[in-house]
Amino acid sequence: MRWKNTMQIIEVHAEGEVGKVLTSGFPKIPGDTVAEKLAWMNTNPKGNSLRKLLTLEPRGALAGSVNVLLPPSNPEADAGFFVMQADQTHAMSGSNSMCLVTALLETGTVEMQEPETHVVLDTAAGLVKATATCKDGRCERVYLEMTPAYVEVLDAELETEEWGKIKYDVGYGGIFYAIVNEDQVGLKIEPAQARELADAGAKLVELIREAYPVTHPEIPEINGIAYVMFRGQDNDGAVRTCTTLWPGRVDRSPCGTGSNVNLATMHARGLVKPGDKLISRSITGGEFEVSLLKETEVAGKNAICAGISGHAWIYGLQQIGLDPTDPFPEGFVLTDTWGPLAGEIK
Repeated sequence: MRWKNTMQIIEVHAEGEVGKVLTSGFPKIPGDTVAEKLAWMNTNPKGNSLRKLLTLEPRGALAGSVNVLLPPSNPEADAGFFVMQADQTHAMSGSNSMCLVTALLETGTVEMQEPETHVVLDTAAGLVKATATCKDGRCERVYLEMTPAYVEVLDAELETEEWGKIKYDVGYGGIFYAIVNEDQVGLKIEPAQARELADAGAKLVELIREAYPVTHPEIPEINGIAYVMFRGQDNDGAVRTCTTLWPGRVDRSPCGTGSNVNLATMHARGLVKPGDKLISRSITGGEFEVSLLKETEVAGKNAICAGISGHAWIYGLQQIGLDPTDPFPEGFVLTDTWGPLAGEIK
C-alpha cells in the first residue's frame, strides 16, 4: 500500500452512539490549549480537510463521531480530546467522553484500577472528571462530572413557516444547545420518526443560530448553537431526548451535554434541586442517569454542576490511510442518507 501515514482507531459506542477514538497517526495540531487546537481545526483549511477525511464517506459515516486523542495541556488531566463531526469539530461530548474513557482503560493506555479508576479529560470546555466502575478488566460504567451548565434564555420565540410560532430554550453544557418540546413540531421521539426529527432539527438549528447568536463568556472558541435537542417525557417520568445533528441525523444516545443543558433548564424553572436524579432516555431506549450535584456560577450567570453516567462498549479496531490516487481525500456526502441539507457541507 502507498499510504504515507496510518491512523489507528478504536471503535466504540455509548448506548448505541458511535464515538470512535483516534489514538495515533493524526498530525500535531497547533495551539497551547485544547481550546486553541479546537479553534485551529475549525478555522484552518487543513483542519477542515483532516476532519472531512475521517468523518465523511467513504471512510466515515453519517452516524458517529471521531474523537482525536491529544496530549493534555492541563497538568491535572490524563488525556485531552476534541470531537470531529460532519459539520465541524466540537469542544465536548458526554457520550464521546464515555467512549474515550472506556477505550483508554480497556486498551491499557491508562492503567485500570478495580473497583474504580479515575480519569481526568482535558477538553476545550474545561476538565471532565470521570470515574469508571471496573471489574475483570472491563469498564462497566462511566460516571462524568460535567462542565458547568447554564441557561441563556427560556421560552424564546421564533416564527417559522413550517410550524408557526415555536418556543425554545438556549443553554450551555459543554457546547450550546437549543431545546424544543417535541409536540411543537408535531412529532414524537420514537424510532419511526427519526428521519422527520432529523430534518426538523436541521432546519431549526439554522433558524435559531441566526436568531440567537451566542458565545461562551470565558471561552470564546466555543460559540454558536451546535444542536437542537427535542424534549419529551415518558410515562415513567424519564426525560425523552433526541439531539439532532446537522446536516440530518439523530443522536442514538441520550446525549450527555444535551442532558446537562436540559437539567440546567429544569433547575432554572424550579423543577429540580441539588441531590435530585433523573433518567434521560434516547430515541433507541438507551439511558443515562443524570444527577444535579450543586449550584454554581459561570461569569456571573447562575449555573449547575451535573453528574452523568452510562455505558460504552469497544466493538472493533481500524486502520485508516489515504492512497495518493484516491479521488476522495476530503470525502463526500449524498442526500439519500445525509438528508436534504447535505449539499451545504463545506
